[in-house]
Amino acid sequence: MDYKSKFGFGCMRLPLTNPNDPTSIDQELFNEMVDIYMEKGFNYFDTSFAYHNGTSETAMRKAIVERYPRESYQICDKMPTWALTSEEDNDKFVNTMLERLGIDYFDVFFVHNINVPWLKLAEEHNSFEYVKNMKEKGIAKKIGISFHDNAELLEKFLDKYADILDIVQLELNYLDWEDPAIEAHKCYDLCVKHELDVYVMEPLKGGVIVNQPDSIKDDFKELNPDKSIASYAMRFCASLEHVKMVLSGMSKMEDLLDNIDTFENFEPLTESENEFLLYEAEKLRENLAVPCSECGYCLKACPLEIPIPEYFRLYNHHKVQEQSNIYRLYYDKLGEEKVPASDCTKCETCIDYCTQKINIPEELENLCEHFKEGFSPYG
Repeated sequence: MDYKSKFGFGCMRLPLTNPNDPTSIDQELFNEMVDIYMEKGFNYFDTSFAYHNGTSETAMRKAIVERYPRESYQICDKMPTWALTSEEDNDKFVNTMLERLGIDYFDVFFVHNINVPWLKLAEEHNSFEYVKNMKEKGIAKKIGISFHDNAELLEKFLDKYADILDIVQLELNYLDWEDPAIEAHKCYDLCVKHELDVYVMEPLKGGVIVNQPDSIKDDFKELNPDKSIASYAMRFCASLEHVKMVLSGMSKMEDLLDNIDTFENFEPLTESENEFLLYEAEKLRENLAVPCSECGYCLKACPLEIPIPEYFRLYNHHKVQEQSNIYRLYYDKLGEEKVPASDCTKCETCIDYCTQKINIPEELENLCEHFKEGFSPYG
């Protein structure tokens, strides 16, 4: 099997010149990363209308489209379901994406972020018929969905639409494989049943898998001190027979080089390694305060613009390293520079946007209480 063809470049977390500005993409570093990725024989790039507040596609045009022959790379883009207000919006968004990217067809095109509320919008505005027509007209070579809900909804969806799809993109990683909220294993099996290719997003669950307590990191070092935790996570996904692509959102050169090493020298996961990862997943779940993947979709919903993923990242880091008060200081600074978590009015608009099914208002209240307790700036 050609495992090398399974490594895709996700363009949702590109390198930034200003970490507080998602539009400040470091074009020079991104170009360099693209060059190395392409030189090593990889060629698949995944983006979305919304990534980096709409600037991911433009950065890709500069790094890829303007510098490489069209036949040398593949690009996947996605219809922003949450932004649809009419059937005409399908055309409007697709034309905007093609213009931003500087291309005249997509290699892969998805209806984005299928869950209960956005499925309803996509159906109301005829998006599935629209992408089917895109394929028939040659505007998209392959079509599919990116899915963010449970197995029950996926089963109902595939029973209705599987015959027009080529691909389902799933959040899949060893932490979510048996998680009852995400149901990655069940969702994967449903795609296999319907003979659809599986593309993987969030193989590291937004970095949660690599930012682990020292006790878990020590377990990995004992297993093999020369291999990164990320390499095990990527191999877990790519070893699955029906997984055809594993995306990695890389913001640093070292992330890219580590992934290249994993896929150039790919070794399918052994049974004992698989058991080890699922055991470590249970341990990691016990240490997480909130299972947030930092996808940022909730930011589209919050009327107060509370930086929810940033707060949850601090919460998880402090849960893992409670002896360190630095995260309490970061928490105060974040509230001063942006919006305090305590400003949440519990309107619950964000909940429908959450790919992890987190009760965000409740967890924001919990983290406020957590950071209030026992604070000392001197550790």
